[in-house]
Amino acid sequence: MQNVPYREAVGSLMYAALGTWPDIAYAVTTLSQFMHNPGRTHWEAAKCVIRYLKTTRDEWLTYGEDSEGGIIGYSNADWGSNDHRHSISGFVFLVDGGAVSWSSKKQSVVTLSSTEAEYIAMTHAAKEVLWICAILGEIIGQFDKPTTLFCDNQSAITLAQDNIFHSHTKHISIRYHFICDVVEQEQVDLVYCPTAEMAADIFTKALARPKVEKMRGLVGIGPHEV
Repeated sequence: MQNVPYREAVGSLMYAALGTWPDIAYAVTTLSQFMHNPGRTHWEAAKCVIRYLKTTRDEWLTYGEDSEGGIIGYSNADWGSNDHRHSISGFVFLVDGGAVSWSSKKQSVVTLSSTEAEYIAMTHAAKEVLWICAILGEIIGQFDKPTTLFCDNQSAITLAQDNIFHSHTKHISIRYHFICDVVEQEQVDLVYCPTAEMAADIFTKALARPKVEKMRGLVGIGPHEV
């Protein structure tokens, strides 16, 4: 029965991560994998996340910092760094400088290269693009330009745009080639982004404090001004 309080604690953190705290999404995703048999280490990690929320309670997710920014997205993947060898996909979409949709999720397959991991992550991000554009299209009108999606892996971008590595990617499930169709239909414009500026990095791995603070700023989290 000791895992019941743990589930309740992580459940509360998950609610926060889904609603207003994108910067804890990776930590909550990791903690949620130990719901059935948490140990002391997991409890201590959960308490660290709670303390983090307490110390950053005056920093809010805000919008309008970049009123001309429109919709932009960041897609990233951390390849094979976990014991389970499944890569972690992460994406975040911003509207006018503030995050409106984000995800940190373990990929269902074991990828054989960082290119493949990034390619799969871009496919998940592309599906989110279509959903966001459909929702906002009903509210403010249809978009006449493709949505910019940033990625820090040039090989994955080339593969999605030209599919020139077909002989090396036959093992990739056909459903992940969805990104190629979206790019071909000009619904998404893939753009290279240096890793240092990759806002989705915070959704794929644990980062040092200076980079966490930088990534928080990139997704629109900052001090609240009354």
